[in-house]
Amino acid sequence: MLVVAGRRLPRVAIDGLVTALAAADVADLALLWARTGDGRSVAWLGGWRPVHGEGVGIVMVGDRIGIGLALLTAVLILAVVGYSWRYFEQPPTEHPGTFPALILVFEAGMCGFALTGDLFNAFVFFELMGAVAYALTGFRIEDPRPLQGALTFGIVNSLAAYASLLGIGLLYARTGELGFAQIGQHLAHHRVDALLVAAFVLVLTGPLVKAAVAPFHFWLPDAHAVAPTPVCMLLSGVMVELGIYGIARIYWTVFSGPHGIPMACFRDTFVAFGALTAVVGAVMCWQQRHLKRMLAFSTVGHVGLFLIGVALVTPEGVAGTALYVAGHAGVKAALFAVTGVLLDRHGSVDEYGLYGRGRELRLGGVLFTVGGLALAGLPPFGTGLGKAVLEHAALSRFPWLLVVFVGVSALTAGAVLRAAARVFAGAGPRPRERYAGPETTGGGEEPEIRDPSRAVPPPMLAVPAVLLLGALAVGVLPGIGRQLALAARLFTDRAGYVAALYGPAPAPSGASPATGWTAEGVSLGLLSTLLALVVAALAVWGPAVPSGAVHRARETLSATGRRVVLPLRRLHSGHIGDYVSWLAVGLAVLLVVTAAQV
Repeated sequence: MLVVAGRRLPRVAIDGLVTALAAADVADLALLWARTGDGRSVAWLGGWRPVHGEGVGIVMVGDRIGIGLALLTAVLILAVVGYSWRYFEQPPTEHPGTFPALILVFEAGMCGFALTGDLFNAFVFFELMGAVAYALTGFRIEDPRPLQGALTFGIVNSLAAYASLLGIGLLYARTGELGFAQIGQHLAHHRVDALLVAAFVLVLTGPLVKAAVAPFHFWLPDAHAVAPTPVCMLLSGVMVELGIYGIARIYWTVFSGPHGIPMACFRDTFVAFGALTAVVGAVMCWQQRHLKRMLAFSTVGHVGLFLIGVALVTPEGVAGTALYVAGHAGVKAALFAVTGVLLDRHGSVDEYGLYGRGRELRLGGVLFTVGGLALAGLPPFGTGLGKAVLEHAALSRFPWLLVVFVGVSALTAGAVLRAAARVFAGAGPRPRERYAGPETTGGGEEPEIRDPSRAVPPPMLAVPAVLLLGALAVGVLPGIGRQLALAARLFTDRAGYVAALYGPAPAPSGASPATGWTAEGVSLGLLSTLLALVVAALAVWGPAVPSGAVHRARETLSATGRRVVLPLRRLHSGHIGDYVSWLAVGLAVLLVVTAAQV
């Protein structure tokens, strides 16, 4: 309707129509959340129910984790629609309805993936989401850079999709079923063998790549660097998190049965992958001066923390991850929104080139700084509460993960705070080139509007402010934590999920995890925030300090950067062939590690 009517309607009418549709989606999913309660909503499409335990129908299954993720998607879509009211003042194409239509189709794919209970249907929704994401990334076809980023995004993710489809085919050959629960029921009567291990690795390839888990993450910073800002808000705010959700949902319902992939194998393997992803993302985030790439690598770092949370295979880990994702979505979308304002005003997202040029954007500077503090886990933001719950969940089995959580939060937030101080306050000496090597500066970008001299439209700053308030509400309102704790207990109840498809499901056993603030959580949140402020201050004002000790420390860090960080930077070459090679390497490692533990 938008594509057809968009040729004849004025821009105001298009904005009103797409806003009404996005708001209706939010209301619809909020109603579904309320009506589902602490149970599950099940719908067999077309009335095609299983007969004598065998079925060909497609089932939609909604619990509060899946519905909550769909609702989060709808809320972010509504925020992006509001942000875009004056964003494309003069549409770059002759069909102004195309961009909002793609945004709504993107929402359809993401919500469908969150609510489906059918593995092949999940693949279809995942690919719908991906195909639209490729188009949105390369939306500005007049610039070759977005086309290159979209091509890299599309090829790497499509190869991963082929792997997932092959894994689905193996499972269908073994069980004759495509529903999550039905496949899991059939596999419960088969001992794990080479086919099941291969299917497990192949099916999870698509979600791992979409979630940008290292070493499958290389496409993400390249796509974020060139995608329109509203698209970046969705890619980092909710799309990659859907990949983490897919990993958790598929494992719990399909492969965690009595003869499936052992929980210890899943836990140890994916905690390791999560820790690797978190560290790589944080280190690369600190190295960036291109603000969009900085925020993209920050997303990679936090995705690693989310993966650790679901890999703990406990209700507390799932609850903490859900809280963290809810808070992170608002914070990261807000940071990208403010970056979009800088791009429109100055035609640059280069931290060095923007030094002091953001002084007139006082509200933008405040929002960017608050976003950085929230990213560090500052209480009482939802990111801090989710981080605190995850840290407590990991403490008993993997105490060393505390260092990962605190360090990654501090380093990613420190990079944001460093940029905020330089860009919006002109703090410290003007930054200089550090060392020769591959680097994307972010200068000379094409403004995403046609009149950078205009005043900043109110929605472009109001939307990030509301998103940050939402992230604050996640940590402040105790009801949200309690509801997600109940939802996490339900999510990890595999027997209840299966029973819900065939009749009333029993209530899950066991107590709900604690999701409130504790002295331990507040202390670790304050610690990571303090560390973020310290590293940001050293980066901004350290070069101006005449101390010999500071000079020697700076030289040591520079030498470390040349020896350790520079090779890591070179791995992010931008060449599709390199990224495909790393996809193959990651698949091989995951296959060998899993096979060795079962």
